[in-house]
Amino acid sequence: MPDHPHVHVLWTLAYLGVAAGLLVVVRTRILRRRLLVAGGAFLLSMALHLVIIEDQRFQQTRLLAEQGPALEYLLAAFGVIAALVGLVLNPWRRERAGGGVPAIVQDALVVLFSFGAALFFLQNSTFLFGLTGSAIVFGLAFQETLGNAFAGLALQVERPFRVGHWVTAAGHEGRIIEVTWRATKIRTKAGNLVVLPNSEIAKTAITNYSEPTAPFRLEAVVGLGYETPPNTGVEALRAAMRRVPRVLATPVPEVLLWDFGTSSVHYTARFWTEDFEDSEGVQSEVRKAIYYELGRRRISIPYPVQVEYSREDPVIDDAARVRNALRMVVAVPAFANLPIGAQQALAEATAGRLFADGEVVVREGDAGGSMYFVERGRVVVTVGPAQQRVAVTEAGGYFGEMSLLTGDPRTATVTADGDCVLLEVSSADFRAYVQSQPVVLEHLASAAELRKKELAQTRAAVSETAQEPVSLLKRMQRFFGIRD
Repeated sequence: MPDHPHVHVLWTLAYLGVAAGLLVVVRTRILRRRLLVAGGAFLLSMALHLVIIEDQRFQQTRLLAEQGPALEYLLAAFGVIAALVGLVLNPWRRERAGGGVPAIVQDALVVLFSFGAALFFLQNSTFLFGLTGSAIVFGLAFQETLGNAFAGLALQVERPFRVGHWVTAAGHEGRIIEVTWRATKIRTKAGNLVVLPNSEIAKTAITNYSEPTAPFRLEAVVGLGYETPPNTGVEALRAAMRRVPRVLATPVPEVLLWDFGTSSVHYTARFWTEDFEDSEGVQSEVRKAIYYELGRRRISIPYPVQVEYSREDPVIDDAARVRNALRMVVAVPAFANLPIGAQQALAEATAGRLFADGEVVVREGDAGGSMYFVERGRVVVTVGPAQQRVAVTEAGGYFGEMSLLTGDPRTATVTADGDCVLLEVSSADFRAYVQSQPVVLEHLASAAELRKKELAQTRAAVSETAQEPVSLLKRMQRFFGIRD
């Protein structure tokens, strides 16, 4: 290999001049450090040249005389490689968003290219064989360390996490604060520093709470009493979550009914936040908001079943229920002219039914046999395959009286519009009174016929001539088992 007594000095001075100019321009810490490392390699190369090559006393050592120039070139090549890798893979003025190319990957590239340079400069030399043998011995002696190093390199190439991310790895949850060749350092929420070997992290499942992006979804579980309708409980929990500032409005919080417990109905309130570092604090705020919101709405959170406590069931006032039902009965045209005994029998036959928002009360075409009064809330009446809306029945209204009196199939679909309470009158409960007082059917027949015509006009689908009142009366008599 040709050699010039001043070639390394010229190279070193040239690099130092270029490096000085670059250090004025470069502002990022990692690039400045790599330029200084490269400069150190050039200085070592020059020192080796001046001390060993120029000093005649070292010329008597055959190995140094033969391999000295190659080592000089190798150190210079290392300096060039380190400088080029740093200049190409790092920003010059400001730190790159997302962290840029990891330092471990840059170091690996420098080592790889330097090894290639060693094969070029030290070819066909006994020093190269000695270096290779030493590398083998070193690899066998430090298998675990090298395993961690390669695992760290793989982690940085795949980038399942970066510094600053919140992760769970190898059973530890915390923020990544540093990734080195050997280990990854995690700072837990409790403030503890956990150092995990890279080989251990590479073999375990990693949960990254910071990717792909924030926010984070959290949950709060609460049990409500069985006396609270599910839709009422869901709305209360949603209102509570909306009151917490650190709960995001988008994505929208949601509430799921997930279990019927021994003493309560269990709900899961799911919400989103960007403050994962204080996730316990956000969950605490949500739970407090739920407690106060339920208290304002007088919704109870039952005690666990392991705690014995006395409970007083609410007293049902049957007389008040019948009086309320009687007011609804006399408001129905078909029942307005009935004897008071018949009206009272209808009122006593009512039973309360709770329906949820969107729940179908009766479906068009299904077998009949009962009618309903709307005590609280409202229902929507639809007809036909397209479910065309034809009416909305508010509190105090009624529907299904023809099915009660004749057993005819349902002529429309009725759906709850919001949670509602309906009073149902079953023909089976009303039959005993009709059989004891069959004359009541004569009072019902003409009014029922008029109602039937009104319903047919509403549907706009009359396909046959209306029956005579006596014909309808006979059908009613057959339905209630009364012989003419």
